Amino acid sequence: MPQDSQDKREHEPPLLSVIIVAYKSRDEIGACLDSLPRELRGGRLECVLVDNSPGDGTGDLVRSMYPWVHYIAPEENLGFGRANNLGFAASSGAHVLFLNPDTVSNAPALEHCLALLQSDPGIGLVSPRLVMADGRMDLACRRSIPSLWDGFCRAAGLAALFPRSRLFAGYNLTWLSEEGRHEVGAINGAFMLGRRSLFSELAGPSGTEVFDERFFMYGDDLDLCIRVARSGKRILYEGGHSIIHLKGLSVGKDYDRMSHAIFDANREVYLKHFNPHGSALVRLKYRLAFGLWKRIALARARLRGHRAVRPV
Repeated sequence: MPQDSQDKREHEPPLLSVIIVAYKSRDEIGACLDSLPRELRGGRLECVLVDNSPGDGTGDLVRSMYPWVHYIAPEENLGFGRANNLGFAASSGAHVLFLNPDTVSNAPALEHCLALLQSDPGIGLVSPRLVMADGRMDLACRRSIPSLWDGFCRAAGLAALFPRSRLFAGYNLTWLSEEGRHEVGAINGAFMLGRRSLFSELAGPSGTEVFDERFFMYGDDLDLCIRVARSGKRILYEGGHSIIHLKGLSVGKDYDRMSHAIFDANREVYLKHFNPHGSALVRLKYRLAFGLWKRIALARARLRGHRAVRPV
């Protein structure tokens, strides 16, 4: 490309902004950034990285090896949602991808998901199939908005015993084909692609608070999916394309605290959305239900010797 054309392209608004929130991510951030194309579907891709753990070496690596990345180092750990909002405010693409640092993308998957989003104004969020390092699908990349029964079956292991049963496997929708295209209730915060216009609308008066900052970590992706669905938009899982999700590399180092945080955050999502009148009885119902799920799931995990943070 001639230099004048390249300079012109660099000053054009990006087609896609990729927002990455890093936390102790030095070991995996290189593979994540290497997997991102600089251009996509004839438009420029910009990347904004918010580093919630400056000082661990991530910043030095990004600044030296990836000068095209807009690196932001807050003075404190902002949490997932607040850091993503900061990245969103610093970006300008017509489409926005919230992406985890422990992912390895590929151009065909990104192009395909972006094309789906551009082709149908009724789509609010898109995710490809997320595949873990061992080749298994990350079940959290397509979920329902679970009922109390779905959550119990997931925690108690009934969903794992009967993965093709609509009755028992309602949490992760495992009766659906992995390689198909399906409308779902929720996708994983590791990959959430949508239009800037929708995110700005959901952000309210601030225009930048896409994620509810009351959720420090976990629950914010489910909360966003509920808000997207209530806006009248669909959430799409596209199993025909996949990216790698090296699941839980950062938070897995603090398993016990993070496992508790997952359950507690999702409980707060339910209290926010499914107890609009602040009923004490409804509050008690969800506190008891999530407390029971947490105890059952953590007991099962310890019996199995499982040391990775699980979607709940």
